[in-house]
Amino acid sequence: MADLSALLPAATIAIPLLGAGLILATGRHENIRESVTIAAALAMLGTVLAMLPAILGGGKISLTLLPMVPGGDFALRVDAFGMVFALTAAVLWLLNSFYAIGYMRALKEHAQTRFFFCLAVAIAAAVGIAFSANLVTLFLFYEVLTIITYPLVVHIETPAAMKAGRKYLTYLLIGGIFLLAATILTYLLTGTTEFVPGGFLAGSGAALTLQVLFLLFMVGFVKAAWMPLHGWLPAAMIAPTPVSAFLHAVAVVTAGVFGIVRVAGWVYGMPLMASLGLGVALAAIASFTIITASLFALAEDNLKRRLAYSTVSQLSYILLGVSMLSVAGMTGAMVHIPFHAFMKITLFFVAGAVIVAAGRERISDMKGLGRKMPVTALMFSAAAIGICGLPPLCGIHSKIFLMVGAVEGGMPVLLLVIIASAVLNAAYFLPIIYTMLVDRPADPHALDGVAEPPLIMLVPIVLTAALSVLFFFNPSVPFMDLVQIAIGEITAGGLP
Repeated sequence: MADLSALLPAATIAIPLLGAGLILATGRHENIRESVTIAAALAMLGTVLAMLPAILGGGKISLTLLPMVPGGDFALRVDAFGMVFALTAAVLWLLNSFYAIGYMRALKEHAQTRFFFCLAVAIAAAVGIAFSANLVTLFLFYEVLTIITYPLVVHIETPAAMKAGRKYLTYLLIGGIFLLAATILTYLLTGTTEFVPGGFLAGSGAALTLQVLFLLFMVGFVKAAWMPLHGWLPAAMIAPTPVSAFLHAVAVVTAGVFGIVRVAGWVYGMPLMASLGLGVALAAIASFTIITASLFALAEDNLKRRLAYSTVSQLSYILLGVSMLSVAGMTGAMVHIPFHAFMKITLFFVAGAVIVAAGRERISDMKGLGRKMPVTALMFSAAAIGICGLPPLCGIHSKIFLMVGAVEGGMPVLLLVIIASAVLNAAYFLPIIYTMLVDRPADPHALDGVAEPPLIMLVPIVLTAALSVLFFFNPSVPFMDLVQIAIGEITAGGLP
């Protein structure tokens, strides 16, 4: 039985890869291809849930796939923090799959087989990142994720899409070089790359060396889209909306911030981060990104691009939480990963629904849309309020932890950043809500024929919004419980 459970991490990755192969094999038969997509998503979610009781019980599941070098095997290990990312990705891949089927059919998009194939491989890579036992394994899955998402970004194959794709690859592949350099330097310093709760770098090199190493990691995890290394993300919004939702909530950007938290807690450890002054440096980067990206969002009339800048800002909350080097700050950082994901994917789902049902991408063209698409508009309003940190959406939990963490970590000035960000969130989201629900189009016939999107798209919108409300009332199961276990691991070696 133990042997079978040890195979579950590999099965979680193998299932979407098998699904990808079957998608290619059945590509000419639309219904079969889409059935394979849903079946693979359900099966992968099932394997993740099968591991959940053991992880909630404080256990870990480990598996070496390919021996390479001591401390750098191609190996998987499921722990509480990895499960936070994997469970988020698994649930949202299933909902995104239903949504994508409706979206691609409604717009009669070309190359749908390639599209669903790439999504399946990408989710396998994302879960591989979540379950990586060391930096070597994480690097390999991280680069696979970069390569396989390129065809998704350039899906429409226009000159503008190809230009966005080149920017996407340039940023992310260069980042991969830095991540590889950081991994090699870590191995040279310590003889290992295995993740250890509380870190393993202490005493392994001069302070300047370890500071430079952290900078290499930060640039390596450019998928986190911190400023000024964020330009690839708004450009990538030219992709179909299910891809945008996938990039922001399920895989790519989340993989970047996940990597930074993993390095901070399982490579450096909070005491070493504090002694090297890395918390202050990270706080400066995160604060600048949070405020500046929100200002960029204010200036955007294209809904998807405004949401992209919102993501740049919101995911730097995770970096901000890490920078506090406190239990509450790290808790806020970790729990913000799933809670932001559920709210942000709702917003992107709505953006795609508006494109399908009304053919509109600019916020200024959405006046009165809520009268024709009331459910869609209300779900957008709910998720937007949640991003602002207001109840009854789960976003308030992570922001409360971050505010407590700022005080606990001796950085009360960061409270001003969080408050300013909340004001800016409201400034760029509330006008959209007003435009949709209150404003009226100049032409009374402008919305003739507009209605709610197909049910296969509308149901995922409602479910992701509903889950965001559910997590507000009951955040402990499972995400908060998992985060508390992870916090216990990384603080076992001491606090700053």
